[in-house]
Amino acid sequence: MRKEMAARKNATQPKLTEYQDRLRAAGLRSTSPRVAVLRELESATSPLSHADLVEALGEEGYDRVTIYRNLTDLTEAGLVVRADLGDHVWRFELKREEKAHQGTHPHFTCTDCGSVACLPSESVRLTSTKGAPRSVAARSVDIQLRGLCDRCV
Repeated sequence: MRKEMAARKNATQPKLTEYQDRLRAAGLRSTSPRVAVLRELESATSPLSHADLVEALGEEGYDRVTIYRNLTDLTEAGLVVRADLGDHVWRFELKREEKAHQGTHPHFTCTDCGSVACLPSESVRLTSTKGAPRSVAARSVDIQLRGLCDRCV
């Protein structure tokens, strides 16, 4: 996990001003912890837990409470999406503009190793049928698929 986090830190990052603009547009002050959380979530390839972010950002001097409070603020501001994938651990991901990550999208969790992967929205099709809850028609549902990942098969 540490190697993966280090690789993400070395990846090309969007400019600082882009994060600052996003924060201000959402009505939040641009602070270094918020920018750091956005940077980590931007470079993540799957949803990250609070513990993942503490591990990644702890070396930069951010404590677990600061990271938690900023995750809460970013989620309430609509910049970050929070999901419980069935293991009672909140995972966070940046709300993205690209089609594959707009709004709700399905997640796959490996029942053996616990890895989590985002799936394209098109991989699961929702249809409104008589008797189905309105949230299905509005597409405001969480879809979680479980099984064995390619590494564990």
